[in-house]
Amino acid sequence: MSRQTSPSTQQPYGIARVVRVWELPRSTFYAQRRRRAQPATGRRGRTPTLDDTALLAQIRAVIAESPFQGEGHRKIWARLRTLKGVRTSMRRVLRVMRDAELLAPARQPELVVEHPHDGTIVTDRPNVMWGTDATAAVTLVDGSATIFAAIDHCTAECVGIHAARHGDRFEALEPLRQGVRDHFGALAPAIAQGLAIRHDHGSVYLSGDFQTEITFLGMTSSPAFVRQPEGNGCIERFFRTLKEQLLWIRHFSTIEELRQALLAFKTRYNQEWLIERLGYLSPAQARRDFAVQAAA
Repeated sequence: MSRQTSPSTQQPYGIARVVRVWELPRSTFYAQRRRRAQPATGRRGRTPTLDDTALLAQIRAVIAESPFQGEGHRKIWARLRTLKGVRTSMRRVLRVMRDAELLAPARQPELVVEHPHDGTIVTDRPNVMWGTDATAAVTLVDGSATIFAAIDHCTAECVGIHAARHGDRFEALEPLRQGVRDHFGALAPAIAQGLAIRHDHGSVYLSGDFQTEITFLGMTSSPAFVRQPEGNGCIERFFRTLKEQLLWIRHFSTIEELRQALLAFKTRYNQEWLIERLGYLSPAQARRDFAVQAAA
């Protein structure tokens, strides 16, 4: 702009006039022109005491002397400062270690390239699939408790619910035992033949005792897809209702009090809770309707 010619005087505007109109210091103009004429080369800032090769040698020495395996760049940086007296930036230590492939291998998240759960988990009739899972609650006297429940994937009916201090594999079977007694009449070999049990990959459900008993009753194991919680969505939705309608609005002194409250909630839920996908029928009404249709 300073070299442009004024149409009135036919003279260049000049640097002084341009920076005065633009309200800029003249020193800024000269500094920028000098930087453009002499571009900076190399790294900016103060020259380090050790170059990258020497720093890498110090890093290797610290790694060799460390009593631990797989320490990251942050601890290596700290040991350089405290043990070797080498003062450098943490980001530089990271860069040098990365270039030399000295960083400890880290577990990388797996990319999900497909979505295995692309169908529906709702069945067209009762007693085809039951879903089971566990959640937690706290009592005032007995402390924490584990709540196990099982629900029918067709009618959303709670077929069994139980609370225990220890959430082990034997306690996890109790809701299924309740459901088998109520809907199949007894606990007997192959009494629930053809019924699938949907569960996650928790240790209680993959244990030998759990799998052996459901096989004894004629059930088949149907684990949900890994990292696909939708596969066990029926019981998860029931737990949301259970928490909103009972666990989050009431205090319980003992686990036995909690267990009795859960059984009472099971009856109230099955008889009176309305399910939108069932045409706003309760789970018990939906089961009765399916029984009438099957008998017709």
